[in-house]
Amino acid sequence: MAKRDLTAGIDASELAEGAVIAGALDGRDVVVVRHGGRICALSGTCTHLKAPLADGIVVDGTIRCPWHHASFDVTTGEAVGAPAFAPLDRFEVIEADGRIRIDGPASKVETASDRATPDLGRIVIVGGGGAGHACAEMLARHGAGGCVTLIEQEDEAPYDRTFCSKQYLAGKAERNDSALPPLPGVTLRRGERVSAIDRTAKALRMGDGATLGYDTLILATGAEAMKPDFYGADRADAHVVRTLDDADRLIAGAAQAEQAIVVGSSYIGMEVAASLIARGVKVAVVSDTALPIEHTAGPEVGAMVRDLHQSKGVIFHAERRVVRWDGTAATLDDGTRLPGDLIVAGIGAEPRLDLARAAGLTLADKDAGGGVRVDGTLRTSDPAIHAIGDIASVPDPRLGHPIRVEHWVVAQRMGQWLARHLLGQARGDYSDVPFFWSGHYDLSLRYVGHVATTDDRVVDGDVDAQDVAVHFREDGREQALLTAGRDRLSLKQEAAWERG
Repeated sequence: MAKRDLTAGIDASELAEGAVIAGALDGRDVVVVRHGGRICALSGTCTHLKAPLADGIVVDGTIRCPWHHASFDVTTGEAVGAPAFAPLDRFEVIEADGRIRIDGPASKVETASDRATPDLGRIVIVGGGGAGHACAEMLARHGAGGCVTLIEQEDEAPYDRTFCSKQYLAGKAERNDSALPPLPGVTLRRGERVSAIDRTAKALRMGDGATLGYDTLILATGAEAMKPDFYGADRADAHVVRTLDDADRLIAGAAQAEQAIVVGSSYIGMEVAASLIARGVKVAVVSDTALPIEHTAGPEVGAMVRDLHQSKGVIFHAERRVVRWDGTAATLDDGTRLPGDLIVAGIGAEPRLDLARAAGLTLADKDAGGGVRVDGTLRTSDPAIHAIGDIASVPDPRLGHPIRVEHWVVAQRMGQWLARHLLGQARGDYSDVPFFWSGHYDLSLRYVGHVATTDDRVVDGDVDAQDVAVHFREDGREQALLTAGRDRLSLKQEAAWERG
């Protein structure tokens, strides 16, 4: 999309309601939008990973990022929807004689974070991953950071876990690039473990025997990588990828490796395969399914992803299992021996439920995804305890039943919604539409909504050209959409489902 010189201005008639015009001001990308009769000018790249906002859409007073669906308030520039946190810069708009011109930075406008904050008591968040950090950040942004204690078992400041299988692992970003925004006023306790919850006393017992009281407890304990069960899985050259430490170990191993074996062809497995290829390592994938990501994407997209990886040199061993790893080769269940210098298991994750289970909180059954059962306000069976992120089984108003979704942006948005709920800003129940993305070389997949199976689907577009939309139905209604090369369609469908 061509960028206009906004110092010279544009004809006002070009800017229709809801339109986005790309421009430049002193070498900076800027977007100009008209919403509710008001003209707003904002910096033109998403503050998350620099996507061009000119390719996004305007929805209900927000501009949405085309890549990862972050949202920004068009009036204030505030990042109101993860995965972005930093605001967009605003620019002064001058409209005169039928022309719209941009004239330097705009003066600050009041946001919700400038207003008085209610007394929220002692809020303790257990887990500093996507959900826990986003909840603490939103509370801190609104001046309530002093009420919050965030406990994280890893001895790391909060970081973006998606970097572990994508940008950092692929060598496209430095370790520090994964850092999430700081939490002003929040007490951050790193490298500490909670051993138990005393619901009667409203207190946590820490690993060192100390106690910590709370008025509101938020469990955001997340999930952990599933460990493979083949012989040799406990060796130092057998890896999983969930944490920065995991990524560090794998990067160090990859530097000395010529051949890697990836076990599992889910999203994490295929992202790891692409990242290792980017580091010059040959990759073989062993999977017990016929096609990668088939369970959630369907066979058409699964074949597209397989073909793409094969074109980069990945060799697939489908419908096979690893039974033994000895540090030089993996033995498969049919007797095949695959030489390798390291092995990586990307076979899924399981929610960390030990604290919730020991505390007697109600857990969800398997049909609801397991995890901790919460109501529409993300509250558990104990009214003083909420659960968010990967562990939460949440009522889905569109599907009519609870679901548990293990995706980064879902966890972040759940944390942000709960913060707004505690601040008295969120109305009704949590109803955000699930969204995730997955990157493979130059291919990006976007998925909005949720279905349990891919059986009822309609494929639209050219799969071979990586220009496709797959519409998934559940109980006769479309409930999920996967796209490649159709970012605006993904944004529009998400917005439509948000509106109900």
